[in-house]
Amino acid sequence: MSIRPHRGFTILLTGLAAAGKTTIASRLHQLLATEYGRSVTVLDGDVVREMLSSGLTFSRADRELNIRRIGYVAGEVIRHGGICIAAAIAPFRGARADAAARVRQFGRYYEIHVATPLAECERRDPKGLYRQARLGEVRNLPGIDAPYEVPEQSDLRIDTRLLGVEEETRQILQLAAGDGLL
Repeated sequence: MSIRPHRGFTILLTGLAAAGKTTIASRLHQLLATEYGRSVTVLDGDVVREMLSSGLTFSRADRELNIRRIGYVAGEVIRHGGICIAAAIAPFRGARADAAARVRQFGRYYEIHVATPLAECERRDPKGLYRQARLGEVRNLPGIDAPYEVPEQSDLRIDTRLLGVEEETRQILQLAAGDGLL
């Protein structure tokens, strides 16, 4: 009896700062690793910025390059049968499309719009970014003084004010299960 190798896939969680992307990514990682026994790589935007994209600014060009880098790494992860969860603001449609195209060479790509409204993100503001941006201490924060281009055709839209993390992750996992990936 031959064992069919796992097929890899990528989940991109995109949305404003403090939308809930990292919380969802952490729970997805936990479920995929423990309940499905899958190899999972999490590319959290803050960690990627520190380790893979240090030196990049928050200009449009550098933000786009950052997402392309995430797409490259995600493609490599899924090419080898792993699952990649990327949690990044990823504010520009073009850069998300470039990342998706790279990933789709090797497997399925799911774009999840964590569509928590700006007012709620500002209320949460765990790093104080919105407060700093409103005071002019931080520049180029999507939603404040830089654009966030809302996905036009995401695979799923989640507003974290309306659902708990268990329901959010269940909906995301249903996408992959429906495609025979879990």
